Amino acid sequence: MYNPQQQPAQPLRYRRKVNTALQVKSEPTDTEERAGNEQIRELLRVFGLRTSLIRLKVIDALHMADREGRAIGVRGIHSQLEKLDIPLSFLSVREVLKRLCVEGVISMGNDKCYSLNPQARAVLEQAPSR
Repeated sequence: MYNPQQQPAQPLRYRRKVNTALQVKSEPTDTEERAGNEQIRELLRVFGLRTSLIRLKVIDALHMADREGRAIGVRGIHSQLEKLDIPLSFLSVREVLKRLCVEGVISMGNDKCYSLNPQARAVLEQAPSR
């Protein structure tokens, strides 16, 4: 027989993963997030690249690592996106990083970690033009 109390409120695949480290940080407001996205869109435009969700998320992860003073590898970016429930494959992240390297947005160090180039960092640090 069907018992509605035994069913989860929503399917398991749609449940948001809870990470205590992420809960401690304050969530960005919609306007802050949009401003950050606009800066990343501007960065992509400056380098002649189209905007895509995966590029926005990868550059955002790189920018967060850069603000913390560290470079980050493919696995680090991929796991960071997984923690945020962004379903991107490891290969997709790697391909985006390769393309961003070719276009000069980021550079790969000897330790196979990626960091923003100075010109890209300058574009992202600009105040949004509104």
